[in-house]
Amino acid sequence: MAADVAPCLEFMDWELDTSTCNGLKQEKQLSASQRRCYSLCRRKSFAAFVASKREDGQEGESTSWCCCGQTFEEHSAIHKHVAWTHGTEIQQLTHAAYEHLLSHLEEEEPETQQTNEREAEPVDISAWIPETSHISEEQLQNGPGKVLLYYRYCQVEDPHVICAWQKALCEKLHLTGKVRVATEGINGTVGGTNMATDVYIDAMRSHPLFKMDKEDFKTSDGSAVCFKDLRVGVYKEIVPMGVDPDVVSYQLAGVHLEPEEFHKEVQALLAKRDLCHDTILLDCRNFYESKIGQFTQCLAPSIRKFSYFPDYVDQNLELFRDKKVLMYCTGGIRCERGSAYLRSKDVCKEVYQLKGGIHKYLERFPEGFYRGKLFVFDERYAISSNNDIISDCRYCGCPWDQYKLCSTKLCCQLVLSCPGCRQGGCTACCPTCQTKGHAQSEGSPTVPHHKEECECTEGRPRIPRDV
Repeated sequence: MAADVAPCLEFMDWELDTSTCNGLKQEKQLSASQRRCYSLCRRKSFAAFVASKREDGQEGESTSWCCCGQTFEEHSAIHKHVAWTHGTEIQQLTHAAYEHLLSHLEEEEPETQQTNEREAEPVDISAWIPETSHISEEQLQNGPGKVLLYYRYCQVEDPHVICAWQKALCEKLHLTGKVRVATEGINGTVGGTNMATDVYIDAMRSHPLFKMDKEDFKTSDGSAVCFKDLRVGVYKEIVPMGVDPDVVSYQLAGVHLEPEEFHKEVQALLAKRDLCHDTILLDCRNFYESKIGQFTQCLAPSIRKFSYFPDYVDQNLELFRDKKVLMYCTGGIRCERGSAYLRSKDVCKEVYQLKGGIHKYLERFPEGFYRGKLFVFDERYAISSNNDIISDCRYCGCPWDQYKLCSTKLCCQLVLSCPGCRQGGCTACCPTCQTKGHAQSEGSPTVPHHKEECECTEGRPRIPRDV
């Protein structure tokens, strides 16, 4: 059974054409948490349907799927077929799964059920809440602000206690964002006023468990409005790679390079140009992040989320064999687990990672070897330190790197559509949604009508709940 389930994980993010059923109408009536549960059930139902079509060949043979009298050799091919041909069946499966799993939000909701079961022995967290009587509510809620990004790997004996403390602390300081707590540590990105975020940093540094310094926090211009709400929860991993931390621990991570050291390594790599065959500059972020900003001459995997990174490594072991690997990500946390996983394969000569991630590198080298925007997981979508534009408009192809939400209702996809194309009505993430939701204006770019070319079914950006 395990062999059937594993390949299905690749399909968990794919969306369906539900125009032939009443699924969207019913979904609109759900609360935000219920919609998350419903979406989870839809993805699982789709994965199970695809698994049922899998043909197990002989050892050494490639995987294939059979459906409607056709044989599909590629993951993307069977996915497209199911998404556009079996929407009604998937919707029926989704409804049944939703009724059964309404109270079990497995992926996106924290493990609150365990917390409720253990409330018989409450822990006093008041000692960890800073005194703010000398600070006005005006200072905590209004004025210039910033967004903090941080993580700390350490052994957390009771993550539910830390979770309760974090929630109380953030609420008191009127911070928004997301904080993930696990037995392996803590990972957070929160926004608020300068006063509120400064108090938060002091509180984190004062806690005896984390032993953090000021330089452990990456900052950028922003505020509480950069996030829709505050979400604090307990999870299996503080960054969702999909590999048990007990199996591949952060303690196996590669060698950390300060921004200055990493800069010299990249400089040496670029100086050799095509003559360098023993070093790989690896971007371990998602494709929609590297699409708008990356290091020069990097290797950027086409993955939708970080939980696909282990599969990418497994499928490309020969690429990394006997190579020196220089890894980077947004703030450093994905490299901790990613480099550990790569090292566990015992194929690389050396594995290094950029300490503090792109955030810290840009603080030191704003006009360095990283060009374009830095994608961030909040309402800003991207921040910049240089004027380079390395991506283009999804419709007309002109230089453009500012993401906008798809105009289709309930769609969480991101679209690179320039002002001219948006004025012409091109505001959806795919041609199918575009033709359903908008009448094309005269003179606007021609939009393909073939579903096979739709970004909804292959390589489309989406706003992730996690990395």
